[in-house]
Amino acid sequence: MKLRIKGNSIRIRLSKSEVDYFGTIGYLEEKIEFGNSELVYALQSKMNSNEITASFEGNTITVLIPENLKNDWVGTDQISLENKVDIGVGKQLFLLIEKDFVCLDNTFEDQSDNYPNPNNTC
Repeated sequence: MKLRIKGNSIRIRLSKSEVDYFGTIGYLEEKIEFGNSELVYALQSKMNSNEITASFEGNTITVLIPENLKNDWVGTDQISLENKVDIGVGKQLFLLIEKDFVCLDNTFEDQSDNYPNPNNTC
């Protein structure tokens, strides 16, 4: 699971096996270790919810996805889920969860578990 944070946006990309695991278990997490500290980021499905939201408590960012949206996303060719969450004073937090595609340019990263890229060129 890849995490990208920029300003008031969080973007998470999942490989095929991570999407399958999240579809079955309803929870997936990774962590970044900083010596004695760590940052945890997680996806969690949530029953009785209508929109994608997020929380930041302690050292953990959790993106909450309604169960019905999770099931539709996991079981179809749908590429992404997104939402803009009002966080007060006219500000929003943009949340984007995506299936990770194979890169078209050269990379040293293992992409064997990524989705085929629908584009043929950059």
